[in-house]
Amino acid sequence: MKKLQFLLLLLPLASASQTKNVVSAFRVFPKIDKSAEFEKAFTAHAQKYHTGDWTWRVFEIQSGPDAGGFQVNEGPLTWEQFDKRGDLGAAHTADWAKNVMPYTADRGTSTYGEFSEELSTVKLTDYADKIIINHVYPKPGMILKVEEMTKKMKVVWTEGKESVAVYRASYSGDPQFLVVTRLKDGLKELGADFRKPFPERYAAANGANSWTDYLKDYAYAVEKRWSELLFYRADLGSK
Repeated sequence: MKKLQFLLLLLPLASASQTKNVVSAFRVFPKIDKSAEFEKAFTAHAQKYHTGDWTWRVFEIQSGPDAGGFQVNEGPLTWEQFDKRGDLGAAHTADWAKNVMPYTADRGTSTYGEFSEELSTVKLTDYADKIIINHVYPKPGMILKVEEMTKKMKVVWTEGKESVAVYRASYSGDPQFLVVTRLKDGLKELGADFRKPFPERYAAANGANSWTDYLKDYAYAVEKRWSELLFYRADLGSK
């Protein structure tokens, strides 16, 4: 009986210690002719209203279909924390609507992602200032297959000392894996002479014919993939 009572006492602690592995990201785009005004208003808003749990890490999107926009990351937090967030108050909402929205283009996206330590080679908060995001969309029924493929990729990333954080998109449109390569040494990591060619490294890590097999699995299991380059903008985010 005493043991049962002790376990019941632990239940609130278990609830309170949910893993902080959820990241929220939204994208916002300034009007083409209002970039300076947007950045000034956006920065003032971030530094006044987004502190503590709701700190903003802001990246400028350098390439791909969203180039020219900004990605704002919140977290990592638990689902419970996001659930209890609310709207951060009337003053916060009014400031965004009055001071930021007039300089914002009529487009944007919002995504929740759960960090996968099993698939990653880097800790969740071990950040870098320059990143590549690969958006990988499994075909229907192929999520587990893509996870299996990613585990084989992790072996190569680990041996090549690549910092890669993998997230599963949650309740945010088509199922996808967000594979984020954190360029700790900057863009020179993209040079052809920085590491051996990836197919060569993959075959060395997974077997002689493994790269050919990977390409077959890729064609079978992946619907589409696209990538983009982002740079961290500390000057625009929370302080």
